[in-house]
Amino acid sequence: MSNHVFPPAPQAAVPVRGDSRHYAVRRIFCVGRNYAAHAREMGFDPDREPPFYFNKTPAALVMSGATVPYAAGTRNLHHEMELVIALGKPAFHVGAEHALDCVWGYACGLDMTRRDLQQEAREAGRPWDFAKDFDDSAVISPLVPASEIGHPASGAIQLSVNGQLRQSGDLKDLIWSVPEIVANLSAYYRLQPGDLIYTGTPEGVGAVRPGDVITGRIDGVGEIALTLGPPEAG
Repeated sequence: MSNHVFPPAPQAAVPVRGDSRHYAVRRIFCVGRNYAAHAREMGFDPDREPPFYFNKTPAALVMSGATVPYAAGTRNLHHEMELVIALGKPAFHVGAEHALDCVWGYACGLDMTRRDLQQEAREAGRPWDFAKDFDDSAVISPLVPASEIGHPASGAIQLSVNGQLRQSGDLKDLIWSVPEIVANLSAYYRLQPGDLIYTGTPEGVGAVRPGDVITGRIDGVGEIALTLGPPEAG
């Protein structure tokens, strides 16, 4: 007999490419404005200031290939294509020179953003939670182990909407690299296996609408896809 008031939610997990096993997700961290050109298009100076982060809950995860409703509460839903880090070892106060030892694998990700709510929050000096952490806002492809592909430090990262290219960048243009991100974040958190880190998006973010098909790819990592359905009725 269960001692819970309600049945616990299923464990959030991401499939592993070519493997029957899944990667159980503990937490999701996201790096803000980690490509200079994207920082400029959002109206910010791209100088290499310390990285900053926001979070999404594992309940926001949705797998590549899904069809999801257009997000509630927004009229300006944006796509953001990103490399995702999956940790496989604990990391606390780890140096950048050892940080990659803690990385288990990588995936393609979409950080879906309610841009109008983000702008309203920014202007009011409020947190971004409503803009970033919502149902189906953390899209992810199957994970690929670093033991198979290494640690990608360069390579094309691209996103198209309905076949039209919108985002095109290179991983080498990350302001803060993968080892630097892991090292910096480990100064503030006891990072653990199951923690995902979305590393930021290149320029070209933009609005999507019901019926749009989003596709993306990262050289050496994989591909991702998402179809937007109509908003859910209240």
